[in-house]
Order: sequence, then structure tokens, then C-alpha cells
Amino acid sequence: MTISLGCDHGGFDLKEHIKAYLEGKGHTVKDCGTYSKESCDYPLFGAAAAKAVADGECERGVVICTTGIGISIAANKVKDVRCALCSDPLAAEMTRRHNNANMLAMGAGMLGRNMAERIVDVFLSTEFEGGRHQRRVDEISDLEA
Repeated sequence: MTISLGCDHGGFDLKEHIKAYLEGKGHTVKDCGTYSKESCDYPLFGAAAAKAVADGECERGVVICTTGIGISIAANKVKDVRCALCSDPLAAEMTRRHNNANMLAMGAGMLGRNMAERIVDVFLSTEFEGGRHQRRVDEISDLEA
């Protein structure tokens, strides 16, 4: 799977860890930055990672800032992106099953590396159930129009 990654300075260390973790599992990673711990603005990097998903360049995306809140808001401004902030594996599973989320946001200040790995694994391995949930996903897409 091809996965876009984006973060700000607060998420840099976790992004670098997740990048190595994903590559070690055989995934292709498009690193959309940031590339250092120097203070930066998360909307730029969240949007870049989201655009890679929306444009079909990447199948899924992961964005990280200190809380995950700001970067998830930025990613969700990109049409055709459904970015969910998840702090545990169950949330990651349910957002894939019911919301067909194509991006995951995490808070580096809220999670350890092991939990982040578990969340990413569940997010990438869970499929969308469709059915009655498709109507709701379509309604969300209609709001973008």
C-alpha cells in the first residue's frame, strides 16, 4: 500500500518512527514533511498529505501533530478526504468500517510508539463495510459540494 505522511514539528519524531515502521512492513511511503523539529505550520503538511490521497497518488494517509486535532482539521479541508483522529485501535477500526476514512490523524503528545503502531496497523488492515454506511459517507461527500 502507498501511504502519505505529514506532520508538524510536534509530530516529527513519531512520523519518522511510523515511516520506518511502515517501510519495514513493505509499504511505500510518500513523506510530505515536515523534515525537522524546527517550528512550522501544520496546515501545509496536513494538506500536502491529504492531497496525495485525494489525487489517488496514495491509498491512505497518516498525519501527526502534538494533539492530532489541528492537522486533522487541515486534512479534512481537502475534498474527498475523510481524516479521523484516533487514539486507540477500536476507533481506527470503526472509522474504517463505518466512515471509510482514508486518512488517520494521531497526537504525538497523546500516544506512545507502540500504541501508534497498533492504531496504524488496524487502520490499514480494516476494510469499509459499505451497505448502510455508504449512504452516510455519501452524505458527507455531498457537504463538500
